[in-house]
Amino acid sequence: MAPPTPKLIVSIDLKKKPSEQVLPLHNRWHPEIPPVAEVKTGEMFRVEMVDWTGGAIKDDNSATDVKYVDLSTVHYLSGPIRVVDKEGTPAKPGDLLAVEICNLGPLPGDEWGFTAIFDRENGGGFLTDHFPCATKAIWYFEGIYAYSPHIPGVRFPGLTHPGIIGTAPSAELLDIWNKRERELEETGHQSMKLCEVLHTRPLANLPSTKGCHLGKIQGKTAEWERIANEAARTIPGRENGGNCDIKNLSRGSKIYLPVFVEGANFSTGDMHFSQGDGEVSFCGAIEMSGFLELRCEIIRGGMKEYLTPMGPTPLHVNPIFEIGPVEPRFSEWLVFEGISVDESGRQHYLDASIAYKRAVLNAIDYLSRFGYTKEQVYLLLSCCPCEGRISGIVDAPNAVATLAIPTAIFDQDIRPKASKLPVGPRLVRNPNIPQCTYDGNLPTTKNPCASS
Repeated sequence: MAPPTPKLIVSIDLKKKPSEQVLPLHNRWHPEIPPVAEVKTGEMFRVEMVDWTGGAIKDDNSATDVKYVDLSTVHYLSGPIRVVDKEGTPAKPGDLLAVEICNLGPLPGDEWGFTAIFDRENGGGFLTDHFPCATKAIWYFEGIYAYSPHIPGVRFPGLTHPGIIGTAPSAELLDIWNKRERELEETGHQSMKLCEVLHTRPLANLPSTKGCHLGKIQGKTAEWERIANEAARTIPGRENGGNCDIKNLSRGSKIYLPVFVEGANFSTGDMHFSQGDGEVSFCGAIEMSGFLELRCEIIRGGMKEYLTPMGPTPLHVNPIFEIGPVEPRFSEWLVFEGISVDESGRQHYLDASIAYKRAVLNAIDYLSRFGYTKEQVYLLLSCCPCEGRISGIVDAPNAVATLAIPTAIFDQDIRPKASKLPVGPRLVRNPNIPQCTYDGNLPTTKNPCASS
């Protein structure tokens, strides 16, 4: 007998705001956010999701929505979902929750997505000191392929995946998160700067009542205020999984998540049609609404059996990810290298962030010679199926990072040649990508030797 159609347990009405959905969404991690649904191990079920902004970014030719997007609402998640075994016994703290991705995709009738660069004063990004202006590219889907009128001359298959999938933290784990991130936020500016560049991106995003959605806990009651002031933001990945942005978690993948509360209470969202390693523009995948069809298994006592704590408590663990067999096939790549030397020529010691930043900048400058603005290339490298690697981390003083770009995604040959750069009708330039002005006064980093 054929297996039954996956049961729809969380549905989304794209005509409604996140707060108006039948099953309320949430955008924080907290053990007291109640589950909206329950599933049994072994059964297939379907979860639908809004895009991470809840529809705030529009399919149009303006980047104003990106410039002024309210980042206090990041990210709208579907769930929590309580998991029990076939006898009705819930997952317990110390178990592992194995979540298998059986199928996924965009929501029918909503087959488009966006990639963006945040304004430097409102989100920023990995290269915010080079690209301070809010910028947007819209992508349309043709089956497994994506193309953009704002970045012409490229087309590639998407490796669709959820950016976020994670379990609810226990009260003890939540307290660990809040203490260490508050300490970083309060003292880190004295010693830590991303790529040695001062900018306005916070070192951590601490609990805040602004923009907070707690699912079934609604209304500005005393209970809501208490939980909102404790609940962790969903922006970084942590011990519970969360916003890991692993682009290969597509069909056939499994995620082995530690369980910290009874029922596991896992949530998911932030669907991506495609993403490059690092998601460097920060709003950097092809962001979309979507669905997942999942199946869960409980591995009793699996945390102790399979996960080794890397910290002072048994809670300092990390999930395990099993990549599925489905991915685009590319045979030819152009690889760009970066080392731990910044744009000023200053040497850093085994700094992989600076090495990867330089690899991305090298790729942007190179590809801009083929008829693209640097903003277009920055967006493209953030969302196309490029491969980032830490190639060397031991040969002092330089870490070595590489960025590999599949050449087949372009409609022209981008390899270096003795005959110089190609010219002719295939060389497409569209400078009219949606972009806003940068109205702040922070300095922009310039590479004195970069191409114009």
